[in-house]
Amino acid sequence: MNNSVTNTVRLLGAGLRALLVLTLVTGVIYPLVVTGVAQALFNGKANGSEIKADGRVVGSSLIGQSYNLPLKKGQETPAPDLKWFQGRPANGLGTNSINTQYKLLLSGATNLSADNKDLIQQVTYAKAAVVEDNSTADYKVRASEVPADAVTSSASGLDPNISPEYADIQVHRVAERNGLPAPQVEKLVEEHTDGRTLGFMGEPRVNVLELNIALKDLLAKKS
Repeated sequence: MNNSVTNTVRLLGAGLRALLVLTLVTGVIYPLVVTGVAQALFNGKANGSEIKADGRVVGSSLIGQSYNLPLKKGQETPAPDLKWFQGRPANGLGTNSINTQYKLLLSGATNLSADNKDLIQQVTYAKAAVVEDNSTADYKVRASEVPADAVTSSASGLDPNISPEYADIQVHRVAERNGLPAPQVEKLVEEHTDGRTLGFMGEPRVNVLELNIALKDLLAKKS
């Protein structure tokens, strides 16, 4: 066997050994170490930030979900179930953007400009609905009080949180629909309002799923 063939065999052998070592390190050992550390130190986040109620998983703290009435015959979009706190509108990318309330195939924003007529129409209709839905016999919502997150979707279209301002204007409607005193529901919102991360990052927020679970527990105690 001449030298060139011998060198080729050696190079192939060295390349194969390198491939096997890298496969073992990056494809087996590293993923196992990262998974192990994540499970040990960040178990909840590593498993999807699950939220449990009544002993079962009902959602994730990272993804919003809908609170709608059953779809009636002839309806294209179900009406919101107004006894629950409602999340943000959920408009997304692609041809599926007509879907609402977290039934998106893609995570992303609408990418519509501020002067886009479709976006202006969406916001106008959404604001009118927020005013109408949340006004009660003894509490009237003014259009100027409607916060931006009540009428626009998030960058992902899947935001699980709303602003304290949006939660506040829903208090009287939720209280009326469930036969609860408004101050009691206000206290529930306060208890589930999270401040800025580390005191300066982001904005105060209310997780809608966690708030509605607390509301359900409150109604169960009432009955």
